[in-house]
Amino acid sequence: MRGEERDGKTENFGFRAGLGGGARSLLVYCAAKTLPFREADITSQGWNLTRVGAWASARAHMDSLGAGVGIVCLQNANEKEVAEAEALLGYGNSRFRWIAILDLAFLKSAVANHLISECCLDFHVAPVDVPRLLHSLGHALGMANLSRVRPQQSVENRFEKNIVGTSQAIKATFRRIAKISQSDAPVLIQGETGTGKELCALAIHAHSSRTSHPFVAVNCGALPDKLIQSELFGHEKGAFTGAHQRKIGRIEAAEGGTLFLDEIGDLSLDLQVNLLRVLQGGTYERVGGTETMHADIRVIAATHVNIEKAVGEKRFREDLYYRLNVLNLEVPPLRAREGDVTALARHWFDTFAAEKNPQVRGFSRDAFIALSQHTWPGNVRELINRVRRAMVMCERQLIGPEDLGLDYVGSYRDVPVEETLAEARERAEREAICEAIEKSGGNLSRSARSLGVSRVTLYRLLDKYQIAHRVPRD
Repeated sequence: MRGEERDGKTENFGFRAGLGGGARSLLVYCAAKTLPFREADITSQGWNLTRVGAWASARAHMDSLGAGVGIVCLQNANEKEVAEAEALLGYGNSRFRWIAILDLAFLKSAVANHLISECCLDFHVAPVDVPRLLHSLGHALGMANLSRVRPQQSVENRFEKNIVGTSQAIKATFRRIAKISQSDAPVLIQGETGTGKELCALAIHAHSSRTSHPFVAVNCGALPDKLIQSELFGHEKGAFTGAHQRKIGRIEAAEGGTLFLDEIGDLSLDLQVNLLRVLQGGTYERVGGTETMHADIRVIAATHVNIEKAVGEKRFREDLYYRLNVLNLEVPPLRAREGDVTALARHWFDTFAAEKNPQVRGFSRDAFIALSQHTWPGNVRELINRVRRAMVMCERQLIGPEDLGLDYVGSYRDVPVEETLAEARERAEREAICEAIEKSGGNLSRSARSLGVSRVTLYRLLDKYQIAHRVPRD
């Protein structure tokens, strides 16, 4: 029975024949006088235990070991000590795995939760269950030895996973997408640059009856006026210099599916007339051709400009605006999506995992605070840019504010956890207006009555919060 039973318990717990064999290095940081477990219970299982009481000593041992397992004891620790522990656990290469031991009461701390989720493979609550701790140590050693280079994982490029968030603003967007998807009417999507308007268009298409047919996108602002007509409608051979053969346009390519016109506000007035014909009669002609083509498509347009203002300035045709704006979707800016920044940062970190520096494992708590404090003028596109750059350039395990190119204001002690009264009032007012307009089917007179304000006041509030609405007809 030797090697199988010791004090009535299994001696090796399945790990003595594990990777490496012989003594295995274990680094233990503990500032207290006594450990939360008997040292002999660990060393008798083949672990070579090194105990340190200072972060500098622990860091030096990490450098000398290169790969290994560590235990960080945090009983009776305060938040400052946990923040220092995060700095240590985030240091060094990704071949070191940590296990935390702490008091049950301290699990309620936000900084302790963040340290465990971001820096530790496992955690134990004192008093320690030694057999379970030995099991965790064996698992941690195996992970440390297998983590030299993480294998590339294929990321399924599906738009459903790219629209990430749980904020009230994005939930309202999801609900509106679900309703719009049931119709075949034209859609106008409005929102700031970088908010994800094309992803919303993809979501509408994917959940519509046209999902088995093509989704064809055209960036109206990226094509010269001389080319966009040919791109949209196609051309016949010899229609102009360089037209050596017939070309199918984007409208024809989208037959049966969805045509997405991005940055529709940049379309010239001449092309607006041609597009209006397609929307009104469903017909068009190739450039240089005489054959009348019939279009069976759904048109979704998007813009970051104020189309109503452009109509008033005669830069956009009013009749085309009404044709496009049958259904309207406004995509909220990132600053209005309270609580979504952290989830989006994690999502894009996972999406681009194959590109990152191998030692980078996640974000520091300071990084998340800096992300939440930033105003995001470039919205989600800016967030993706900062996260991808930080994943490549960061030289530690945890990405910090400086890697993201963000200023870090304050600390974990003085980060505001609640919005100001003015911010709360504005948020509630905006949500109430959007809900009233949605319930009234876009009828502003009924919306104003349900809100208990005049129509003039409602228009002022719509402009204040930049809520898209239809221009009233006479």
